[in-house]
Amino acid sequence: MKKSIGILFFIAVFLGVTFGAVQVFAAAKVLKLAEVHPQGYPTEMGDQKFAELAEKKTNGRIKIQVYGNSQLGSENDVVEQAKLGVIEFVRVSTSPAISVFPQIGVFSMPYLFRSQDHMWNVLNGPVGQHFSAAMEPIGLVGLGYFDPGSRNFYTTKPLKSAADLKGLKIRVQPNPIMVNMVKLLGATPTPINYAEVYSALQTGVVDGAENNVPSWVSQNHYEVAKNFIKDAHARLPELLMVSKKFWDTLNAADKKALKDAAKEATVFQIKAWNKAEDDYLAQAKQKGCIVSEANVAEFQKAVAPMYAMPEYASYKEWVDKINATK
Repeated sequence: MKKSIGILFFIAVFLGVTFGAVQVFAAAKVLKLAEVHPQGYPTEMGDQKFAELAEKKTNGRIKIQVYGNSQLGSENDVVEQAKLGVIEFVRVSTSPAISVFPQIGVFSMPYLFRSQDHMWNVLNGPVGQHFSAAMEPIGLVGLGYFDPGSRNFYTTKPLKSAADLKGLKIRVQPNPIMVNMVKLLGATPTPINYAEVYSALQTGVVDGAENNVPSWVSQNHYEVAKNFIKDAHARLPELLMVSKKFWDTLNAADKKALKDAAKEATVFQIKAWNKAEDDYLAQAKQKGCIVSEANVAEFQKAVAPMYAMPEYASYKEWVDKINATK
């Protein structure tokens, strides 16, 4: 009898230790967050802050490792992986999300946001909440937004007005909205791979490109395209998302912790972005780059016909709501 009790006790202890170890192992699993930019880039810094806060707010139950520099694939690739639950978290621009959620393409329309403050009033209000929630049916849950800065034109030739773009070959993303915008400005849109932009500018394959300040400088495009005009034709919100498959495994407390972490990380990321933009502009000017302030009204007038194009008719409701946001 004593022998039987001893065996049962041993089995109970063994099972307890084993299942306890499994739980500890499961709790210690490191989750993936995909990022295309390198270490130190403002969105990557926001990712790192989010990971730090998520671990702190869940008492270590959720540990996240940021995989920057496109280690897990392009933005299009990681969006698909997150939908399948292969990757738990992703930080991507609005553009790649269009392929799985076409409605969000409204954020790509030119001169949609009047300023950085206007954009954040939109994203923190009903419009931003709608787009964040509307991604759930496709397998993604929006945790929050990061600041993308503004996209501007830069060229190898003098650039101080919209008229200076006429006849130039401008590299654009493979995005129909960007293509149409550049055409209306009288330039030739040239979609090429982002990694090839420097050599394309250097060899004259293109005369210019468009992007935000940190990308212009950090990718060394400013070495060969020294003329930059601050026209702020687009602000494409950065999306911080989690796979719904993973999200559905979490309890209410951890879901709240992740949303709170994302909110705090956004405040940090906006400050990091603004500082980076100021620092990079100063660096570019020191290297002899010419940074001009645009007459935005003339750019807006040139691209205004886009808003009447039938292919963008479905955006009208959201354009009106965004315009009405103070």
